[in-house]
Amino acid sequence: MTTLSPPAVELTGVNKWYGDYHALRDVSLTVAKGERIVICGPSGSGKSTLIRCVNRLEAHEQGRIVVGGVELNSDLKNIDAARREVGMVFQGFNLFPHLTILQNCTLALTWVKKLPLAEAQDIARGYLERVRIPEQADKFPGQLSGGQQQRVAIARALCMAPQIMLFDEPTSALDAEMVKEVLDIMLSLADEGMTMLCVTHEMGFARQAADRVVFMDAGQIVEIGAPSAFFGAPQHERTRQFLAQILH
Repeated sequence: MTTLSPPAVELTGVNKWYGDYHALRDVSLTVAKGERIVICGPSGSGKSTLIRCVNRLEAHEQGRIVVGGVELNSDLKNIDAARREVGMVFQGFNLFPHLTILQNCTLALTWVKKLPLAEAQDIARGYLERVRIPEQADKFPGQLSGGQQQRVAIARALCMAPQIMLFDEPTSALDAEMVKEVLDIMLSLADEGMTMLCVTHEMGFARQAADRVVFMDAGQIVEIGAPSAFFGAPQHERTRQFLAQILH
């Protein structure tokens, strides 16, 4: 008898308000281990709120969110346990400007995982190699391009050996010529089977890397499907309107 592994992420009837503003409305989504999900939609549709709830950077008011088998609730132990499974890359790079690239990558390894500095540096250098900027280790963030800084942010997240990677519009703050270098790194992670939830407007990435594309509007999931169906034969008029705007 085959035992199915539990989902990497499971959201059931999730609701979130900011005051009177209903940001997430009865959102349900199950993400299998190794699955790559791209979340798209217009500004204000709830995409970033959804992904931030998966890491408990935002607290949901109703429904259930389970990450790596751990339910996110008010229990801080549960939050810490779930966060150990999750790495996150933001629109802004969120690097410490006064620390070198290597120090940015080793900080959590030494403070959170309590690794000796030499071991942390070996791990960090390995991931800087992985994102193709090992020669930048001793520079400061301000000396790097935006694309390089975002690659550092990805390396820093990978240093903690997450099972799930969350990307919140990771290329939207980049110049056009820097977008490809970051997307290439993300594609290679997808090829390696990393579980990924990515909020992005890069529809080429969605076509190439996603197992499923989620379209959100007004805090709800309007449509979800494989890229071939989502782009080739969208079922909802709102989805068709969005794709007509973004693809032309």
